[in-house]
Amino acid sequence: MSSLIYFAIPAFILTLGLEVFFVTRAQREGHRGYELRDSLASLSMGLGNVGISALTKGGWVFLWVWLYEHRLFDLPQDAAWVWVLLFVAEDLCYYVFHRTSHESRFFWAAHVNHHSSQHYNLSTALRQTWTGPLIGGVFWAPLALLGFHPAMILVQQAISLLYQYWIHVEWLGKLGPLEWVFNTPSHHRVHHGRNPLYLDRNHGGILIVWDRLFGTFEEEREAPDYGLTKNLDTFNPFRIAFHEWAAIGRDLRAARSLREALGVVFGPPGWRADGTGETSVVMRARHLEASAGSVDAGALVEPAEGLARVSSRSS
Repeated sequence: MSSLIYFAIPAFILTLGLEVFFVTRAQREGHRGYELRDSLASLSMGLGNVGISALTKGGWVFLWVWLYEHRLFDLPQDAAWVWVLLFVAEDLCYYVFHRTSHESRFFWAAHVNHHSSQHYNLSTALRQTWTGPLIGGVFWAPLALLGFHPAMILVQQAISLLYQYWIHVEWLGKLGPLEWVFNTPSHHRVHHGRNPLYLDRNHGGILIVWDRLFGTFEEEREAPDYGLTKNLDTFNPFRIAFHEWAAIGRDLRAARSLREALGVVFGPPGWRADGTGETSVVMRARHLEASAGSVDAGALVEPAEGLARVSSRSS
């Protein structure tokens, strides 16, 4: 992990404290704000991630160094255009990693904890995975093979992670033209919503253009209902970190064939061999079909009225 993250920890603490103070005073209608046990769980997850990343990052860097020694191109480390190219390339790697973390249960088991909070604030940004550092580094390996020095990759990863911290806020609205290019609080609120319309949308890191290009973009239209489709009833960081791995283990023991075993591990979350699984694709399609049916039936409401109804259900 880049030292940029360690230097940023005091800023995390300061800004989190400021948000707690102002959000508590403002008490905006429809906002969940902070819940002490939830925030402590998020901070525990963040501290665990820092420690585990420090122990495991060396293994991935070793792989990146080996690939860099067999690089396809010689890219100068001090050229501005190389850093710009790395910015774009790393963000694309992050998009692929993040999208895969939602569409394959094996990677979702490591990522699900970040979505387990039913609140959305700066402490949620710190609710980081404990098992992701063990399996995620492969997604950035192509950068080293292309000729980006591993130290540069670490720096750009840290920049991306730091950028994504501030977008975990409820109180900041849409940001005009920036919404077309950059990931913003509005876009990322959609990503954390468990509303059927929002499932597995907006996977970008710094840029939102990948979602627009590859069909995973969704605009914030209704109030997000944060959390998982089946929320956890615990603030225990160990259960938060490992509950989906345990569920995979149970499903593996019950698997009746190799195909089923591979499906429950690497298929989309919710997949079932008999076709009855509730995957995000199924839930989203059902919602869109029902919405289309409502429109055909003339069951329209004014936009402001509809948003008010959704907000009342989400609060």
